[in-house]
Amino acid sequence: MLFKYKGVDQSGNSAKGTITANSIQEAKQKLRTQSIYYEKIEEAKSLSLEAFSKRQMSGPLLSNFARELSSYLNSGMTVVTAIKLLENQHRDEKRYSEFLSSIKSMIEEGKSLYNALANQKVYYMPDFFLQSINIASQSGKIVEVLTNMGNFFSAQSRIKKQVGNAMAYPLFILIVAISMSGFLIAFVVPKITNIFKDTGQELPGITQVVLGASDFLIAHYVAILLGFVLTIVFFKVAAKKSHVFKKSMDKIMLKLPIIGSLIQNYELGRFSYILSLMLSSGVSYAQSVQLGATTFNNTAFRELFENAADKVLEGNKLSTGLQLSKGVKPKRNFMQALALGEESSEVANILGNISQLYQDENEDRLKMLLSLLEPFMMLLIGAIVGVIVAAMLLPIFSMSLGPQG
Repeated sequence: MLFKYKGVDQSGNSAKGTITANSIQEAKQKLRTQSIYYEKIEEAKSLSLEAFSKRQMSGPLLSNFARELSSYLNSGMTVVTAIKLLENQHRDEKRYSEFLSSIKSMIEEGKSLYNALANQKVYYMPDFFLQSINIASQSGKIVEVLTNMGNFFSAQSRIKKQVGNAMAYPLFILIVAISMSGFLIAFVVPKITNIFKDTGQELPGITQVVLGASDFLIAHYVAILLGFVLTIVFFKVAAKKSHVFKKSMDKIMLKLPIIGSLIQNYELGRFSYILSLMLSSGVSYAQSVQLGATTFNNTAFRELFENAADKVLEGNKLSTGLQLSKGVKPKRNFMQALALGEESSEVANILGNISQLYQDENEDRLKMLLSLLEPFMMLLIGAIVGVIVAAMLLPIFSMSLGPQG
């Protein structure tokens, strides 16, 4: 992997460039060896054919790979024999079979499982997963780590599926509400308003607002749709290409009411679970913290924990490193639990409990939000339709009552 960095050298001069390493931790270590103090380091994006052909390995597939491989290795098979057996079992799955064939060939050439996985050109795999394999291979705990990783990715996939299923109905209602409102305003309202054009009477305010919205939507619907699509594209491209933009957006997301708390619980819960797994598998504390820091999707949290991981390598506790690092701060109960675990040497058990606590808390909050969201969507549809109907009926009532006055 290629990383680009920016910082200062030991003479105080500005230094920037690229460095090749298998992980961001290895890149940082190489820079320290060269006496370069980095301010910013990130993976360099390239537009190679490999970048276009590679895909992210899905959670369920990664879970199945880890679980099946661990079961074969636990039965006494060698790595290459286990990979051959997996390849035969999944011969009908073209891309996955290509992936297995690729790592089998490299292992037969004498490369380790870690190097084979890191150098294959078929799938992108999480860095913390690769580094876990590397450390586990060296410590002789490959079966245990693969089993734990399989369970982890299976749990993550199950959570995502549950959230997706729970959100399906509210999203459907929202799409129906938007579509129905657009149809009424763009097609029904203009036909009805033709009745009022020849009367010369002054229309009620609500009717004028709805007519104005209808005229605007009909005249600019192409620009509105194009603007909506371009806005989505801009945010996606900016988040992918601009580190500063993504970090700023991630900070804003953490500060949002309710949403920010859900994100914190998810991110800290996943980190706690990974750290607990690594420590239970025999990985050293400093290495576990480094691997756990790479699991964050939120850039602000990732930078905070990566900086704290560097301080752990210097001999500090993680809780101390988090307090000393600048940026967003984790929830107070997480910091207290972490400090207690480090004092009592029970980090794995305490963080395992914290992970389950955050998962349960998020599930309860999501259930509550979704239970409130469904009636809110129905009320929204009713309010929109009610406003449009009222805007159309008020002038009719005025016309019918006018002669009697």
